[in-house]
Amino acid sequence: MPNNTSKQSGPSLDGSRTLQLSIFSSRVSSIADEMGAVLRRAAFSANIKDRLDYSCAMFDPRGQLIAQAAHIPVHLGSMAFAMVDLVESHNWQDGDTLVLNDPFKGGTHLPDVTLVSPVFVEGQLAGFVANRAHHADIGSEAPGSMPLSSSLLEEGVIISPTLMAAKSKILPEVFDRLTEKLGENSRGDFVAQWSANRRGIQRLQALIQTAGIENYLNQVDDLNTYARELAKVYFGKLPRGNFKFQDYLDDDGQGTENILLKTNVEISEGSILVDFKGSSAQVAGNLNCPLTVTVAAVLYVFRCLLPSDAPACHGLFQGISVFAPQGSILNADYPAAVAAGNVETSQRVVDLVLGALAAALPDLIPAASQGTMNNLAMGGVVDSENENDGKKWSYYETICGGTGAHSLGEGLDATQSHMTNTLNTPIEVLESNFPLRLRAYRLRSGSGGKGEYCGGEGVIREYEFLENTEVSLISERRTHQPWGLNGGGEATTGANYLNGENVGGKKHISIKPGDRLRTETPGGGGWGNPKGII
Repeated sequence: MPNNTSKQSGPSLDGSRTLQLSIFSSRVSSIADEMGAVLRRAAFSANIKDRLDYSCAMFDPRGQLIAQAAHIPVHLGSMAFAMVDLVESHNWQDGDTLVLNDPFKGGTHLPDVTLVSPVFVEGQLAGFVANRAHHADIGSEAPGSMPLSSSLLEEGVIISPTLMAAKSKILPEVFDRLTEKLGENSRGDFVAQWSANRRGIQRLQALIQTAGIENYLNQVDDLNTYARELAKVYFGKLPRGNFKFQDYLDDDGQGTENILLKTNVEISEGSILVDFKGSSAQVAGNLNCPLTVTVAAVLYVFRCLLPSDAPACHGLFQGISVFAPQGSILNADYPAAVAAGNVETSQRVVDLVLGALAAALPDLIPAASQGTMNNLAMGGVVDSENENDGKKWSYYETICGGTGAHSLGEGLDATQSHMTNTLNTPIEVLESNFPLRLRAYRLRSGSGGKGEYCGGEGVIREYEFLENTEVSLISERRTHQPWGLNGGGEATTGANYLNGENVGGKKHISIKPGDRLRTETPGGGGWGNPKGII
């Protein structure tokens, strides 16, 4: 997203103090980066080691965000929102590690499993490290643990906040119970997550011991003060007023279509309220969001309006409030199905807030990106003629598309956007680990919206299956096109085909050997009238 950082100046601090805070912020952020590197190297599953579907962050003793790595926005924003309550709910001891995935107790959706560990220095609680990683098998009956569900109870193993390690040792009885229903990679992936937190603890302890704990905590407070002042300066230049927008989700996979999303962004002196009143009630399908996911999408949008070097800490977001009615699709009640809220609805919340802000900032906001993650979850048994002896497999991926054009240029082709920035799984990894053959992977020419600047192109990705396989497709923007701005054209909707037949956006399919599944992803919207058109 373009920004106007060159036209505005940040808070006035003396140069040496600003430099010190910048160095401090970089040091803490580098710890989160190193945690991510450990997690990737130690993990077993393609979702973590190849697609990089994980996130790492650091928090102060109250559970307020200090720093994060440049990982997955939907992970990081939801962790930042939920950590304070989570920290208050547990009596922390040195060496503890808490594990959770419950979307109604600080998680996002069940495949995203979070590990939280306290950091003690000289017997004093100094902060927390945390990581969240996607497990392709979290115990759902549907391979890939992304079913077309109508209840959270159908989506896999629900992990309420539970002590997984104490005194710096994994608790065997908890660990065995946790992993017994999950895939063969789960034990290795959990240990990789735990190891990442251990590295974060070691590095943060070393930093604090060098600086002194009192000085370290003072620097945390100073960083939050600086971030709060910086946000006040930048957000203070936004036009005042109420800016409204609405859009529609295609369907929930359970028969409800054209699901309304509405927002009113109220920008006033010193505060921003993002109000989703008027959005649809929660639905039978799994597009529902826990409030943590909705907040993550909102914070992401406003983070994009700030300078790229703004410290991603608690103070940056203190002036932003979010309201979504209880029981609505953006603040669902337990046990609503939420598997796709995290990956699909979150993308559309971004579109919604950007659409509202486009009226206030017409030269700054881009057109809609593809607005979906094009989720493909699958699995089965290799040597399906003898299922008792065959090797079970499970795989999940999201597929890239086009991003929206903007006043400075065209959208990007074949890119993950907004609430995810995972990589694609390389063809070599896909074909060597799973009974699949990739028959096509290329740009989808003409899918971006036309305009003075055209939207980015989506992709075509076609799989041939070599074994009997169960597949779940969960995708959006198959009916409602990604919108353009300032006269730019809409992008082409996506489509999913089984052996040449369109199967819609959300479908569970039993695949036979030789079948081919083809996904064509949406492009991004165009910006500005095409040249020569008035």
